[in-house]
Amino acid sequence: MVNPIATRIEGERMLAAFAPRMGRQYANGRNTDHGPGAHQAVSQFSPYIRRRLLLEADAVATAIAAHGPEAAEKFIHEVVWRGYFKGWLERRRGIWASYRHSLAQDLATIEVDRELAQAVNRAEAGETGLACFDAWARELVDTGYLHNHARMWFASIWIFTLELPWRVGADFFYRHLLDGDPASNTLGWRWVAGLHTRGKTYQAQSWNIAKFSAGRFTPSGTDLAANAPSIDHTEPEGLPPAAPLRTPQTFDPALPAALLITEEDCRPEDFSLATLDIRAAATLSASHLRSPRQVAPMVNEFETVALADAASRSGLDCEKMHAGADCDLAAWAERVGIKQIVTPYIPEGPLRDWLRLVEPKLATQGIAFCEWRRDWDAAIWPHSTAGFFKVKERIPRILQDLRMT
Repeated sequence: MVNPIATRIEGERMLAAFAPRMGRQYANGRNTDHGPGAHQAVSQFSPYIRRRLLLEADAVATAIAAHGPEAAEKFIHEVVWRGYFKGWLERRRGIWASYRHSLAQDLATIEVDRELAQAVNRAEAGETGLACFDAWARELVDTGYLHNHARMWFASIWIFTLELPWRVGADFFYRHLLDGDPASNTLGWRWVAGLHTRGKTYQAQSWNIAKFSAGRFTPSGTDLAANAPSIDHTEPEGLPPAAPLRTPQTFDPALPAALLITEEDCRPEDFSLATLDIRAAATLSASHLRSPRQVAPMVNEFETVALADAASRSGLDCEKMHAGADCDLAAWAERVGIKQIVTPYIPEGPLRDWLRLVEPKLATQGIAFCEWRRDWDAAIWPHSTAGFFKVKERIPRILQDLRMT
């Protein structure tokens, strides 16, 4: 996946091209990482799903139409899993805040611990001497993509073999993955570390890597950690209980409005824009908020093109804005003379953190910040209270409620 085209048309082209492989072929081959340029059994359109240039509901509907719900079950489950993770983090917002706070502490430690800094630099540069790990590190940096199985192996080796801070590894992924998502990335690393499912870790094993890398890598048993003990002792308070979902403020059709487009949802045309008195519109770039460290240029470029594509489809003359000072959005709203900003829902993550600083500035000027929540999220998130099984057992009913079966 080198220099993908970040447009809705390209996402839909990839969806149509992959449709014949969404059934048994996906179920049987999805776990094998064939390496860069050879990922044929997986879709690789996750960067489009991430920004909703391509919709989860459309991907699932395509799979069902092509193969039926039974043959496409594994593909459907993987798509729903993304929604589960997003809902889980929405209901435990403190987990994201804890990650960001502790990452800052980890990075501060690296600043003064020369040996640790060198170890992290070698790992991120793919210079550890462990062939499989180094190849995955280089593939991530070069392409902005890693096969899901490789992500699990990589995270396990980072944590248990190299014994590096897990949050710094998660940050490395988040800065480079084109499909980088605060929920999937953070919770995926927590799952490997034994923090998501408390006490249950994922251990990278030589036989598993050899089998599911199609023999490309054959690490010896001594190359990898013999054990993968949970690090849940680092969070002795355990998991917080699931909180109620945040209720977004609804818009008032009578008030002058401005449309805000972010990479959280690049399909504004799906919403009822015609019912609003829209006086202005803007795109808001925010991928730089992913990390205190430099975000990969490829990630920034994908966001830039995706926002431009979304703006062109909105049919509105969109200004380009940057998530910078927390007073900028309020100043823009005042300048264009509106009383409400409308946007697709902004879930938990760095942009939501930024908006928590912005919304009080808007409120003091009498400007409402209103969001639309998609039916897909509304159908899955209420069930994202514990493990995935609780959502998985409801998938048939969820698809019925969404009129997909």
